[in-house]
Amino acid sequence: MFLVKADIPALVLAPMDGITDAPMRALQGEIGAFSYAVSEFLRVSISVLPSRMFLREVPELENGGRTPTGLPVQVQILGGDPERMAQSATKAVRAGAKAIDINFGCPAPTVNRNDGGASLLKHPCRLRDIVRAVRTAVPISIPVSAKLRLGWDSIEPVKENARMAAEGGATWITIHARTRVQNYEPPVFWKSIGEVRELVNIPVVANGDIWNLDDFRRCQEETGCIHFMIGRGALANPALSFQIAQELGISAGKPSFEIREMSDWIPLLRRLIAYTDSYFGSSPAMTVKRLKQWLRIASNHGNFPYFDEIKRAENSEELLSVLTILTRSNELLHT
Repeated sequence: MFLVKADIPALVLAPMDGITDAPMRALQGEIGAFSYAVSEFLRVSISVLPSRMFLREVPELENGGRTPTGLPVQVQILGGDPERMAQSATKAVRAGAKAIDINFGCPAPTVNRNDGGASLLKHPCRLRDIVRAVRTAVPISIPVSAKLRLGWDSIEPVKENARMAAEGGATWITIHARTRVQNYEPPVFWKSIGEVRELVNIPVVANGDIWNLDDFRRCQEETGCIHFMIGRGALANPALSFQIAQELGISAGKPSFEIREMSDWIPLLRRLIAYTDSYFGSSPAMTVKRLKQWLRIASNHGNFPYFDEIKRAENSEELLSVLTILTRSNELLHT
């Protein structure tokens, strides 16, 4: 279900802490474009994570590891201790995980100060040992992948870190084309991903700054990859994932929704509200926060023009009411 194969293209929904949670994964699954999604990371620090935590944070595990819309979800874990990571991966599998991803890319200072995420990029042998421990602990039928950045403060380490991940037994690796020091600032170095792809004998998934089809095509050309991960780009333009899937030849027909006019956002937002209520119950404060997170990304990186007008809404119905008035006014101006 999850195996990224060398000769079959894949499009992956990136994990974004606090944004691509279970409701958003369910909504993105409606498009039918993604091959699978990766969960937000679960941090393994001073103790092994119990199975109940995986079930709480990745509720799709109670549905065979899939969203209600059928999208497979891979469980991601983060930490620096091989044994605790291995035992936590075992707990995840017992809870129903069908694949494990190891986060070596998170740039958050709090995570990095506590021996997690991108901090491991400075220690290639430790990175290998963590992958190997997890790979050894879980059944061979469970793929184990690794998410990397190019390095801590330079792009050169990516080759050694990728080689170590492969040596540890990673089924595939995903590479974000920036260093940790860059955080999410430009530029991206897609060419380095292509160099890694030629070096290792496992599939490589390219990630970073794919905002539109032109970006995708440049990334494809510079990396030579057939596997791609997108996150913010999919939220900024909800049709982008389907467009890329069509380019890759892994999706046919028409998407279940498109953003042709501003009014098209309203039913899409209502779908996210419905999924949020389904998973977490009615929580007006949390729901409107989720909507604003999404629309902020669409405003900063897409063509959503009304964020300043909706950002003070106190609940989802107020937000939708303001958006409805604005879109109707805009339509009248153009008739």
